[in-house]
This record gives sequence, C-alpha cells and structure tokens, in this order.
Amino acid sequence: MRYYIIAGEASGDLHGSNLIKAIKAKDPNTLIQCWGGDLMQAAGGNLVKHYRSLAFMGFVEVLMNLRTILSNIKFCKQDILDFKPDVLICVDYPGFNLRIAKWAKSIHLKVIYFIAPQVWAWKENRVPAMRESIDRLLCILPFEKQYFKDRWNWEVDYVGHPLMQVLESQHGLPHPLPQIEGEKMIALLPGSRKQEILKKLPEMLSVVNAFPDYHFAIAQAPGLDDEWFASLVPTNKNVHIVKGNTYALLNHSVAALVTSGTATLETALLGVPEIVCYKGNPITLALAKRFVKIKFIALVNLIMDKEVVKELIQEDLNKKNLVRELALLLNDANKKAQIQLDYQLLKEKLYTGQSATEVAANIIQQELKINKA
Repeated sequence: MRYYIIAGEASGDLHGSNLIKAIKAKDPNTLIQCWGGDLMQAAGGNLVKHYRSLAFMGFVEVLMNLRTILSNIKFCKQDILDFKPDVLICVDYPGFNLRIAKWAKSIHLKVIYFIAPQVWAWKENRVPAMRESIDRLLCILPFEKQYFKDRWNWEVDYVGHPLMQVLESQHGLPHPLPQIEGEKMIALLPGSRKQEILKKLPEMLSVVNAFPDYHFAIAQAPGLDDEWFASLVPTNKNVHIVKGNTYALLNHSVAALVTSGTATLETALLGVPEIVCYKGNPITLALAKRFVKIKFIALVNLIMDKEVVKELIQEDLNKKNLVRELALLLNDANKKAQIQLDYQLLKEKLYTGQSATEVAANIIQQELKINKA
C-alpha cells in the first residue's frame, strides 16, 4: 500500500510518527510519502516538506505569506499525483489539509482525517464540505464524537488522545540539567514558532527576578536556530535553555508557564501545575473574538469544561499577573491539591485502554480493505 500523510506542525509530526509506526507494524512493506518533520522521517516516512516551512499562524500572518502557502498547495497536489497513493491521511493542520482533502476527493482518492479540526470552536461552516471530502474522521477529544452526531448527524470515530500513549513512556526521564539536579525548577514553554516565541517569551522571562530561589528552564523546540534562540535569553545563572527535551524538563519542574496549544495538555498529563499564556497579533485576536465560540483556550479547561488552569490572554499576560498566579501555584497547598485532583479526572476522560494511533491504523486498514473490495 502507498500512503501520503500530511502534518504541518511539531505536534502533528509527533502523532504522525506514531501513526507511521503503527501502520508499518501492520504492513512492513508499505510506502509512505509525508509532510512533517524529523520524527516522521525517522519512523520511516519519505519526507518531502518539513513543517518549519509551513508554520504560519493567525489571519494577518497567513495573508502576509499567502504566496508561499499557495505555492505549497500546488506542489502538494503535484506530488500526490506523482506518488499515486492509495490513501491520503491528513493530520490536524486544517487550513492546509482541508483544501488538499477537497481536491483529493475530486480525483477519487480515499481521505482519512486524523485529529479532527476544532470546528466546534470556530469555522463550523467547514463541516458540510468536510463531510463531502473525508471518508473517515478520527477524533481525539472525548466530546467531539457526540458533537458531530448531535450537531451534524455525522458518525465519526473517537480513537482516544494520542498523547496518552506518548506520555506513558516519559516518566522517570533523567534530569535535563544535571548541574541543577535537586534544585527547584520552573519550566517555560514559549512554543515552536518564531512568531509566538517573540511575543510570549519576554513576558515569561519577566518573572525571573521575582523568584530568585528557583531555576527557570526554557524549552527550545527542535528545528529552531540555536544562535537566534539564545539571543532572546538573558545572561542569568538561574536561566537555562533545554533543547529538544521538553518531557524531561516538565518531569523535573514544580510549575510551568506554557504557551496555548498542545503543550498545555502535555503539561497537565505530566502532572505539572501550569499557567497558560497567549499573546498574538491584535488584529488576529480581535477577529478571533468575533468568531470563536469557546469559553477557554486551554485544552485542559475545554475538556474539563471549567477553569482548571489559569489562562492569561493578550493584555492580561504581563509581569504582575504572572508573578501573582505563579506564586499561588508554588505556595498555595489547597490550589495545588485541587489541580492534581482535576488532572487525574482529565486522564480518566482521555483514557480508552488502547493506543490512539493503533486504533487509527486499524480504521485505516479497514477502509483500504473496503476500498479494494
């Protein structure tokens, strides 16, 4: 079988790599062409585009890079035609993937979407076109299956959250900074895109002097230039950079400041009290407020349907608020206990007893057998 898999972000690369492993375990001779990153390539995919060249976030940023995006779409279509896959698998990344899915269906290619677009939050008008383009929609959040059934009369598949299988193996990792082992450490996770790092990391670093008894370790995402990243970090004996070792960093941290996105869920599932940080382009945020229909931006809070972790958004993301909320996480015993209780309930909601990518691979194999029949 020939698979064409498209992931456009670091999280998609992670989950896409585990999906490739699950597919290859069932069909060792399969051929996989992919867009993604180093992890998908290491898992056995033939990488044709790295997500570093695809990472544009927000209305304004997309408009500024429209020519590049359109060029990527044209290249992708031609590469699919040349590769002649049996199935197209889209991994999240809806702005790009939904366009490719629609085109793929027009040439009668089977389309499976792994990690459903969050249309329950915004752009709900995408759903009718999704139904026309997608043969199987694989959801990873527990409320999504009911949403698509109740709202759209669409039977989709809930496969569990792929982070559950990823994080099972991440406990007990060695300290990423042996020179400060035993010291109290706070993790800073500013994101994987340069745009978001430039906006959020300075705010996160503003709290350093308010907590002189703690070490602050900044997670540097894979693929970011070392020199560029280091230029953003002050020379301070209590501030460190940890490259490509975020799970070990979280395992040894007592609290974390985390940019909004998948990392907020990873942090919670590893049991680390956190503050969720978001600051973006003002025009992008103003437009988002008009269309987004959700109460929270953090996945933890969305899944639990209450504020488990504090969210500091736009102008609220400042030194005063960060210092206040971080002090609560570090010093308020009742707050820490409640967070851990909520984290345990979160895990129970996401646990299905099976690997999400194993379930997804089974569904893909089933669809391909139906198609061949």
